[in-house]
Amino acid sequence: MAPFTTRRRSWWTVTPMLAVAALAVAGCSNSQESSDVEGTTPPVWSASPEPAGGSESGENESGSEGLKVDLKDPAGITLGTAVFADQSGHLQVTVEAHGLTPGFHGLHVHQVGKCEANSVAPTGGPAGNFLSAGGHLQVGGATSHPASGDLTSLEVRGDGSAKLVTTTDKLTIEDIKDKAVVVHADADNFGNIPGRYTRADGQTGPDESTLSTGDAGGRVACGVIQ
Repeated sequence: MAPFTTRRRSWWTVTPMLAVAALAVAGCSNSQESSDVEGTTPPVWSASPEPAGGSESGENESGSEGLKVDLKDPAGITLGTAVFADQSGHLQVTVEAHGLTPGFHGLHVHQVGKCEANSVAPTGGPAGNFLSAGGHLQVGGATSHPASGDLTSLEVRGDGSAKLVTTTDKLTIEDIKDKAVVVHADADNFGNIPGRYTRADGQTGPDESTLSTGDAGGRVACGVIQ
């Protein structure tokens, strides 16, 4: 009789342990759905929104779609992208670039949607890279400086890469369609030459060249906005 009693006691001792293990498995499986596909993990649900990703059209900070433009150098090599999107009544511009000289670079929307290397400006003159894009865009008969198309300068880090998010109320999506966005070789002073500085012709303040280009130098990258 003693062996039989011992076996019964052992059986009742093990049973609660099995019950606890079963409850633990049930508790773990309540938070996520199991997968019957071999070699896969169960899907995990999260209340957090899916991270915003890039798209062919591009997105602004509010998630609405915009116009995405590839920025290419005169050899046709892509140096980055620019995304233009309407946001709360103004235009948001997001630029990401690489392979540029460290420092500040002028960034503008130009009058003509042509990005041709070694081309002549619409007004004529000697050829140069992306001169086909014409001058800085002015909207609605504007003539003041900075021009309507003048944007915040792009600051390039020491490794040649840059990211800029800026806004303007001087332009809309409709204003910039079929125009060009240009990255310049040098910093843009936005024609900010005080009257205390004397020009070569004896006059004071910015000269015509400074007013038209901001002394931003050559054009190193260009993209047509479509």
